[in-house]
Amino acid sequence: MRRSAPVPAGSGEPGRGRTGPGKAGRAAPAAHTPGAPGRAALAVAGLALLHVGPAATWLPAVRRLLPGLAGAGAADHVALTFDDGPDPRSTPRFLDELARLGCRATFFVLGEMLERHPALGRRVVADGHEIAVHGWHHGNALAAAPGRTAAEIGAAARLVADVTGVRPAWYRPPYGVLSAEALVAARVLGLRPVLWTAWGRDWTRSATPSSVLAALAPGLRGGATLLLHDSDHTSAPGSWRSGLGALPELVARCRSAGLRVGPLRDHGVSGVSGSSGAVRRHPVLHDAPETAAPGNTGDAENTPGPWNGFHDNPLPTTRKEKPGAFQ
Repeated sequence: MRRSAPVPAGSGEPGRGRTGPGKAGRAAPAAHTPGAPGRAALAVAGLALLHVGPAATWLPAVRRLLPGLAGAGAADHVALTFDDGPDPRSTPRFLDELARLGCRATFFVLGEMLERHPALGRRVVADGHEIAVHGWHHGNALAAAPGRTAAEIGAAARLVADVTGVRPAWYRPPYGVLSAEALVAARVLGLRPVLWTAWGRDWTRSATPSSVLAALAPGLRGGATLLLHDSDHTSAPGSWRSGLGALPELVARCRSAGLRVGPLRDHGVSGVSGSSGAVRRHPVLHDAPETAAPGNTGDAENTPGPWNGFHDNPLPTTRKEKPGAFQ
């Protein structure tokens, strides 16, 4: 009698398998579905992807696909922007040179710098420039504890309004790295995230006016948003001199090409309407009562709690405020 050929376990045929002919074999296992640990891991991975996904906008190729986020504007205009100030060692020199050139620009300030030098922040606005938010510290949003990025954006935006009386319209993340948390916080505060289309690499130790112009040249065209730095607070000491030295030739090249040079408010960035350049007073940030945030036990002026722009209980808007993390 010929024996039946053995069938692998789990074949789904009763009476066959490792138990041998004539005996009931194990039923075929059900299709694999992840258990609770597996589902939790998938959820964590999904949240992580949601958090870091926007950071891809740092890549030039991605920015080209998102012209509004990159700051692409009107074909006859170039937006001039500066990061990391205000710095008393350098920012006044940029303001003086811009006045000499008859140019206006957008200054993305750090909260920690504006807190130290509020009079300089007021001068930026008084000189006709636009002031915007660059965060509190120059930290990478992807490395921040949950809640800290939102806290810092909120604190910096409130400080700008408190010091200058102007509601900021723009937010540029340090390193150009956005996170989901930063995007949500910016939206709640009415800030438009914007990066750049060309930068001068003026933060390096080896930067010179010539190297800055060379770095900007490929992207120097109508609609460009240019990134320079008016401070070496987060870069090589003295590197700001390269950007300052490049300004006269940079502006001359733009004008010789028939391009206007100015701030983002005049740039006609895609998706932004009503950019008239008028000074706008902040209707919300100045109305916040001087009360301690929930969970704070110390002086509200010096020890503010988490930024809670998502809730109905605003934080104090004092100039001494420092950002905290969500609790």
